Amino acid sequence: MVPRDVALIDWQAWIPTERAVLCFVRRDGELLLIRKKRGLGAGKVNGPGGRIEPGETAEAAAVRETEEEVGATPLDLSESGELSFQFVDGYGLHCHVFVARDLSGEPRETDEALPFWCEEGRIPFDEMWADDRLWFPLMLRGRPFRGVFVFDGDEMLSQRIDAGGERRALPAQGSRDAAGQN
Repeated sequence: MVPRDVALIDWQAWIPTERAVLCFVRRDGELLLIRKKRGLGAGKVNGPGGRIEPGETAEAAAVRETEEEVGATPLDLSESGELSFQFVDGYGLHCHVFVARDLSGEPRETDEALPFWCEEGRIPFDEMWADDRLWFPLMLRGRPFRGVFVFDGDEMLSQRIDAGGERRALPAQGSRDAAGQN
């Protein structure tokens, strides 16, 4: 049985089922977000991303997945953080989070995603995974982070964020995040 508390998982020895990426394009005070149409998180708002293919680097996967999901190429990528998710059904996902400083081409709807630009101060956290409201403020401030989470389906059961060498337990879903946002 999978532990329901991040403190009961040996994250140093943990091996994910899959490895993935997220890529957030920032431009002129806005973020490129998507509404996922299929797969894990279908219906939720997130950034473009997906699985890392065998032999592919995380950065190359971030470019490829963004191109596949929104038809445009992210430019000037930098890795912002890492997220590890353990689901109680046994599925584990390790994710590299990238930020791009621009985009070549115009985002368009695909079979996988409906892209849209969102003001950075108006991020729709209520339509996103519960963990996003915890690490997003760190990403937007340019602070490196590592988060570990346990989920039961869509419900976040436990979490921990290490931000720039500082380990903090953050509030659960529905409470205020580190930036005081809902």
